[in-house]
Amino acid sequence: MERAITQAIAEGRLPGGVIWLEHRSASYQKCYGKRALVPEAEPMTQDTIFDAASLTKVVATTPAVMLLWERGRLKLEERLQTYIPEFTGDGKEEITIQQLLTHISGLRPDLSLATKWSGYDTAIQLACAEKLQARPGTVFRYSDINFFLLGEAVQRISGSTLDDFVVREIYQPLKMVDTGYLPRASLRSRIAPTEQTEEGMLRGVVHDPTARRMGGVAGHAGLFTTAADLARYARMLVQWGELDGVRLFKPETVALMTNVQTPDSIPARRGLGWDIDSGYSRPRGEIFPLGSYGHTGFTGTCLWIDPFSETFWILLSNRVHPNGKGNILPLQGELGTMAAEAVNDFSFIWVPGALSPRH
Repeated sequence: MERAITQAIAEGRLPGGVIWLEHRSASYQKCYGKRALVPEAEPMTQDTIFDAASLTKVVATTPAVMLLWERGRLKLEERLQTYIPEFTGDGKEEITIQQLLTHISGLRPDLSLATKWSGYDTAIQLACAEKLQARPGTVFRYSDINFFLLGEAVQRISGSTLDDFVVREIYQPLKMVDTGYLPRASLRSRIAPTEQTEEGMLRGVVHDPTARRMGGVAGHAGLFTTAADLARYARMLVQWGELDGVRLFKPETVALMTNVQTPDSIPARRGLGWDIDSGYSRPRGEIFPLGSYGHTGFTGTCLWIDPFSETFWILLSNRVHPNGKGNILPLQGELGTMAAEAVNDFSFIWVPGALSPRH
């Protein structure tokens, strides 16, 4: 793993990164390369805070939705319109919470940035005016719109902003001390910068342009975190909802969230928020069983969890620094395979409970 990431850094695919690999009580963590290249070089550190990008979907929005579901405040089969009444027209009334979580809503991937719109409320209005691209429940299409609508539903149901809700209900109980939206200025020196934009080098400001226009707090992107915090979150899931004596979720909730929730008619297999078996499953590598789960983020982040062997691995990087041209897609697959190879007390040859491949 060290050789693979060091070579990728040498090839200019990413400036640096932090790896965390954990199997039961054993863990390995190390940082590599540089946190920043411009305006001046800074070494990567273990406690570097990264723009999590789409990991926001499964570390903020999905657990927020599932907490509300556990508490009876929300139903997965309920239509989004129940919670956002103005979400109407063109058949959108049919879209359920579960369809948004599994990316089978029929909505397109993102709002257009061609016009100069700005503001959180404007984004919600634009999403409510969207036209369907497919009938809900018929096609898998990964969509940021799905998740910022879910974030809005969380806010309306809970009466709390999404950023306040996740800190209070998830990160504080799990002692994820460096995780949240809109990181304060005092943390700036620890934050990995992302890309040069018209607004300058983004550092502590969300990279995703839609989330940036929304003010930095959105259901699809905007979260900042560290490898150590993300490891606490993953450990809680491996332990079926409990960490250090704190129970965040019932085991049944974790099972529901991380098992296939897409219909058989759709080739991509997704849990609630989580990826299981789709074109996005590179971090699974070639050995972890089908039925393990995870997610990736555009800025160069990924997390993959195997409940069968009680293993997870994390790569946090800022591959978009400084010019947006880095690429860690092959590296994710390589590291995923090697992470499984490092587990020497579990046989991946036949894993009871794993899914069968789809031919």
